[in-house]
Amino acid sequence: MPRCKAVIARITRLISPVFTQLLTSPRTRAARRWVAERRRRLRSEPHRIQYFHQVDDPYSQLAAQVLSALVLRYDVELVPHLVGPPSDAAAPERARLEVFARRDAADVAPGYRLEFPPDAKAPDAAQVARAQAALASVLASPAFATAAARVGFALWAADGSALEALARELGSVDAPAVAAQVAAGNRLRTKLGHYLGAMFHYGGEWYWGVDRLEHLERRLQSLGALRPGQSAESIAPRPIVRPRAIAASGTRLALEFYPSLRSPYTWIVMERVYELARRHPVELVLRPVLPMVMRGLPVPRTKQLYIALDTKREAEVAGVPFGRVCDPVGRPVERAFSLYPWARERGRAAELLLSFARASFAEGLDTGSDAGLRFVVERAGLSWDEALEHVDTEHWRAELEENRLALFALGLWGVPSFCLRDAAGVALYSTWGQDRLWRVEQEIQQRLAR
Repeated sequence: MPRCKAVIARITRLISPVFTQLLTSPRTRAARRWVAERRRRLRSEPHRIQYFHQVDDPYSQLAAQVLSALVLRYDVELVPHLVGPPSDAAAPERARLEVFARRDAADVAPGYRLEFPPDAKAPDAAQVARAQAALASVLASPAFATAAARVGFALWAADGSALEALARELGSVDAPAVAAQVAAGNRLRTKLGHYLGAMFHYGGEWYWGVDRLEHLERRLQSLGALRPGQSAESIAPRPIVRPRAIAASGTRLALEFYPSLRSPYTWIVMERVYELARRHPVELVLRPVLPMVMRGLPVPRTKQLYIALDTKREAEVAGVPFGRVCDPVGRPVERAFSLYPWARERGRAAELLLSFARASFAEGLDTGSDAGLRFVVERAGLSWDEALEHVDTEHWRAELEENRLALFALGLWGVPSFCLRDAAGVALYSTWGQDRLWRVEQEIQQRLAR
């Protein structure tokens, strides 16, 4: 039986890169889009965007602020749905997620020219119900596009009087009807293949809030949905931090980078993190952690599929190869980390992680085999003969557990994550996500300029 399992695992590793390359291929995506557009035209349907709004989700509040501009700028039909929070399987660290989401929304809102209160607290359940009731009354009306943000501003400001006034203006639906609408929204979201709020669904593809709005806008523009006389500039352009000269100072900063060797998002940002550290007088400190699934946190299949497709789009924007994936979960990751302390002693730790991630997510190499791992090691500028003295040891586990605890102490748990510290080791800023690297660079520049 063990031998049979090993054979199956080997076959899976051989097939997986071909499958994921096909799944994430631009040609496959173009074909899916062609079919969706053909179906729309045959049915004489408008460009219909399904939008899933969770009233107590900070990212939904950011997304709500662009709805009016979206329907004004594009010839689209917006169909909103009220939804509840994701399941425990999709949000295994729910309490941490809720706290971080409020912090993160306030942190990035100015970069997107949006608003979110920096001191927002979790909204009261009664006020959440009141907000849902008000929005449920206009769910089938064009008024939702403007009402969602207004109701959200009152909710996140904990302004009960404003919510009552909006309920009188917009109308209100009784609790059973609201529950039925939320349940219907949840069912449709699940049927279409997602689990979060702030999600736009168009023509078979998902787009997460303002962070992925540019992808949706480019697609709509390619279909000729931009209204005459409207600007082709994105409604919420992705923030870009311009390089600037900074006078030499005595400020010393350390940038902690928390990567995982099974995270596709880690791979597509890794080289940019290294390059960011080279451009600025900061010390890059690598603090790798085990993949979530190897830490006992579930990753549902729906989530895995969305991540693969979303990573491909993000990789294309970043100019990073991605798609030929041979999942390194389990033993391949452990073998690579067994070499990590030795590679660091040789001054090649960053190169080892980068070489492994490239092999796993861009080249489809079986990093669990000796041949695959040898290729990774030698490309990182290390000796395979020396590596054999260290591979498959266990002394690295304590360090990665220490990194995990440090990550949790920052209120984070996912990867890639970042923490900027001063010379005394005090955390000055921390965040999570490859699409937050612009904030990390912005914070570095601001700290160095002070």
